[in-house]
Amino acid sequence: MSLKRIIVTGGSGKAGRAMVRDLVERKYDVLNLDLTPPAERLCPFLKVDLTKLGEVFEALQGFDGIIHMAAIPAPGLFTEEVTFRTNMESTFNVFEAATSLGLKRIVWASSETTLGLPFEKEQPSYAPIDESHPLYPQSSYALSKVLSEEMARQFNRRTGIPIVGLRFSNIMEPHDYAAFPSYWKDSALRKWNLWGYVDARDVAQGCRLALERPLDGAPVFILAAADTVMDRPSRQLMAEQYRQVPMRNGIGEFETLLSIGRARASLGYAPRFSWRTELK
Repeated sequence: MSLKRIIVTGGSGKAGRAMVRDLVERKYDVLNLDLTPPAERLCPFLKVDLTKLGEVFEALQGFDGIIHMAAIPAPGLFTEEVTFRTNMESTFNVFEAATSLGLKRIVWASSETTLGLPFEKEQPSYAPIDESHPLYPQSSYALSKVLSEEMARQFNRRTGIPIVGLRFSNIMEPHDYAAFPSYWKDSALRKWNLWGYVDARDVAQGCRLALERPLDGAPVFILAAADTVMDRPSRQLMAEQYRQVPMRNGIGEFETLLSIGRARASLGYAPRFSWRTELK
């Protein structure tokens, strides 16, 4: 399947910038749809309000695929109602326009928060957490992602177009790694997502692979770094903060507790970046 003309929504944001760069470097024809112009213009930019269906239809015409990253990116930035309405409406409009116009592939940003973060009302059922873990949305942001995963399945059943959801861990750029040593004395500080993170450049890799690999249906994949943000072993972290949570066998010393096994197997995802080599 040849997909060369690609839309990136939210291409001016943290992950979007890395994604646009990755695609442009590989000779894709990219258009950035965002409300905010990019700080560095790597490809054409079009200001689009994704909550306006007509604008989305107009912008997507003539493209092969779309990576949908634009959203209110976390809980607590707006009211619960605004977050839910904005994220659901924009994702519906992207799915509706992309499938109606016959785009060949949709890749979109789900979230690790679907899994129960920050694990206050429900502890993890087991660790490392994988895609089979129960979903326990704790905010309207997380709920919008859970419902969007179901919406992706419905659009796929109706149209047959693959719609790939990526449950990103906490996205970091290289300058963000300077904060990591401040977490090391107290494992409680980052227990809210099992000490996970993912480099924006690996987010870009994962999205590109989700565009390129032969996939059917509406699968979801956890995308995280290969390790944790902490300087001590993963089993020790779990013993400190989640003593009652069953641990699965075979986990490496500093291995991520947000399993990327399915992304490795199905997408060929291989995270390249870690604070252990990037932090000077």
